[in-house]
Amino acid sequence: MLLSACESEAERKQRLAREEQQRIELEEQRKMEEAERNLRLEQERMELERIEREKRIAREALLKKERAERAQYEKYIGNSLRTGATPYSKYYGMNSSCNEYGCSQIKVRTSNSDVLVTIKKGGEVFRHAYINSGDSYTFSFPNGTYQTFFYYGKGWNPEKEMKGGKIKGGFITNVSFGKDSPQILNNNILEYQLILQENGNFSTQPSNPEEAL
Repeated sequence: MLLSACESEAERKQRLAREEQQRIELEEQRKMEEAERNLRLEQERMELERIEREKRIAREALLKKERAERAQYEKYIGNSLRTGATPYSKYYGMNSSCNEYGCSQIKVRTSNSDVLVTIKKGGEVFRHAYINSGDSYTFSFPNGTYQTFFYYGKGWNPEKEMKGGKIKGGFITNVSFGKDSPQILNNNILEYQLILQENGNFSTQPSNPEEAL
């Protein structure tokens, strides 16, 4: 007896319908995967563009900053104040003289660097003055305990922000800070001879702008 493997018309239609459904599902899956791949590629492209844009902006900002700093350097590198000038008078007041009994003096002689000297009493700036290289200046004040700070440098920029923007005015290069220990003055004269050593250090204790200004 021979068995026929032929499918009926109804079975053929069902098979074709299943195959068509599978084809549709595969096509939809392919389109979905392609869309996801395209979306991922687009996101990666946009991310690369964002990174490049941020790098370009950072480069432009750096170049702008460097140009501004260069312009400031060229503008002020040769700038120097007169000996005795008080560039921080807005913050610490002007210097006054002490000509009566019970006065002491601090005399500062500079060598090969301009210096801004601040003299503190009780932790606050009591006197200050700019002194040109190779020049000297004498402070006078009532007897007491005082501490002297030295801010060395070259090229005075009156717009340079110091102490986090609290005060303005500072050197643009060759900057160094020094100090002496607190001294008790009683009708006497204390003299400093500031000499820049070959190794770049000054003969005073190290300091910093937060402490000296």
